[in-house]
Amino acid sequence: MTKLQWHLDEAVMRYDTLTEVESQSAPGVKFTIARMSFGRRVDLMRKVRELSKRIEFLEAGREPGDRMDAALMQAEIHRIYLLWGLQSVTGLEIDGSQATPELLAASGPEGVFREAVQAVRRETGLTEDERKNS
Repeated sequence: MTKLQWHLDEAVMRYDTLTEVESQSAPGVKFTIARMSFGRRVDLMRKVRELSKRIEFLEAGREPGDRMDAALMQAEIHRIYLLWGLQSVTGLEIDGSQATPELLAASGPEGVFREAVQAVRRETGLTEDERKNS
């Protein structure tokens, strides 16, 4: 699909707010992901800002419990990314029910969950260094 579509001699930009990504690890599974926009970026930043600051603080700590808490918060950020960006999952059933983003996060196969999170993160347009810190 082209970015521009000509209509009555005027250029009209078409923009789809969703994109579909096929799973590489689970044949037949597809993720529908919300594309980034200014408003969505602000929303995501609000959701992960405080957790990211806390992770930095805990990772600097010397106590084993601090590092475990940081890892737990990092896992929570992954869950936030998934629920923020994944609109739907097709081709996957979990315990006999059609998978949803919530069900994938709670009970789905970890590999598929991680792949969906990576697909959402790619859509955010973060650099590799920014991805490591969020």
